[in-house]
Amino acid sequence: MTTDLQERKNQLREQAHANRNAQPDKDEISQRICATFAALPEYAAAKTVLFYVDVRSEVRTRHYLSTALTHGKKIVVPWCNDQGELELFHLESVDELTIGMYRILEPRPELRSPPAKQVTPQELDLVMVPGVAFDRTGARMGHGKGYYDKLLQHARHDAPLVALAFECQLFPEIPTAPHDIFMDKIITEKAVYVGKGRR
Repeated sequence: MTTDLQERKNQLREQAHANRNAQPDKDEISQRICATFAALPEYAAAKTVLFYVDVRSEVRTRHYLSTALTHGKKIVVPWCNDQGELELFHLESVDELTIGMYRILEPRPELRSPPAKQVTPQELDLVMVPGVAFDRTGARMGHGKGYYDKLLQHARHDAPLVALAFECQLFPEIPTAPHDIFMDKIITEKAVYVGKGRR
């Protein structure tokens, strides 16, 4: 990646973090955004759905998980292994989560190994994606560690990628590289934006 592109990304990331940190009423707005996600036709059609679990000032999903668990779907959450890769866990109760690395809520270690609790990316019918900054074409910028980039490369092409964000995380343009993956939809408190997706 060129130094110029990296610098632009770093500046956007800083601005997006500042915007997100300053966002008032995060809990209330997050509930509305999560409810919009659950009202999507893609959600109605999905049997197995990945929810991210919020960290820091992301759109808060943790309070919605108990509601999602009543929807008759297989709810899946990610956790980060020692190799810095995301693994997927079949969540059946919010009591299965505990505070883990980086103060992130994740499945309790003793529950992760049974095969019935492990999910592959190919099983997902719908993928909820976090991010730091987005634009209205569906371009996404994460924290720069590539956790979700690796995961999304293995998701089925017919599984929609839907990002949750506050409106303040949207920018006119996110610089992208050829390998970057675009979102199918971005949900904010103001609108549902249709992105390019992986077409």
